[in-house]
This record gives sequence, structure tokens and C-alpha cells, in this order.
Amino acid sequence: MPAKVNKEECTGCRTCVEECPVEAITLDEEECVAVVDEEECVDCGACEETCTSEAIKVE
Repeated sequence: MPAKVNKEECTGCRTCVEECPVEAITLDEEECVAVVDEEECVDCGACEETCTSEAIKVE
């Protein structure tokens, strides 16, 4: 399952964007939250491990 972002918890810090090895995460500049491209996500969990606000979960 691809990573899921809890928009209410996401602070828009970009840490997950920088950590993603396949560039499957971008930042929605308007809402200032991370967005995961589910087709590109490889479920590696790197984003979940680096997220300081615990807003991303890989299920």
C-alpha cells in the first residue's frame, strides 16, 4: 500500500519530499502539505521514518 498523508498533521516541512528515493512525494504549495503519487510510491517507508510530525503512514 502506498504512503498516506494526514493533511491535518502535515506541517509542509518537505523532509519527506527530500527523503523519497523515487520522487513520489511533492508539496502542494497551495495547501502546504505533502502529496504522494500512489502509482510511483514503492512502499519503502523512508518518508514515514523521517516525518517529524508523524503525518505519513505506510500501511
